[in-house]
Amino acid sequence: MLHSIGTGRYTMVKKRAVALLAAGIAIAIAPQAANSAAAEAGKSAAAPKAVSAKTLARGKYMVQTGHCNNCHTSGYTKNEGNIPEKDRLLGSSPLGYRGPWGTTYASNLRLTVPKFTQEQWVKYAKTMKARPPMPWWGLHDTSEQDLVAMYQYIRHLGPAGEPARDYVPPDKEPKPPYETRQLVQ
Repeated sequence: MLHSIGTGRYTMVKKRAVALLAAGIAIAIAPQAANSAAAEAGKSAAAPKAVSAKTLARGKYMVQTGHCNNCHTSGYTKNEGNIPEKDRLLGSSPLGYRGPWGTTYASNLRLTVPKFTQEQWVKYAKTMKARPPMPWWGLHDTSEQDLVAMYQYIRHLGPAGEPARDYVPPDKEPKPPYETRQLVQ
């Protein structure tokens, strides 16, 4: 009988020890598990949503009919638009646009636009003012839905190319090549 009481007591102590050990492990890993769950939730929240083919087609249409490629795709006008899509919107470099304002270079939209969130891009496009020859006022009149489509299309193309050259003031001589432009009065 003493033996069975001792065995029962040993079994009870053993069960308590296992329970305490399990509780200790649970307490020790709970913060890591919570952080991991939060990170996973954050990843899924931050993960880009799939963009519909309709939105991408609209964005491409807006970029084409807005004539963005005329300046933001090197050689686009000279080649009458016959530039592969993979080479579009990489900026005008090395070609600059020189006029009374100085010399500007069309930005590489595939590097510039992804720096913005979608909301930031829409706000920027609606309020920006740029040096010639950029017709920035046209973006102000573009609907939010169309600006979102443009944003998604440009992001869809993926980053490529190099940043545009820096602006050159009117009193400095730019490196060739550049086109001389006059503002219409």
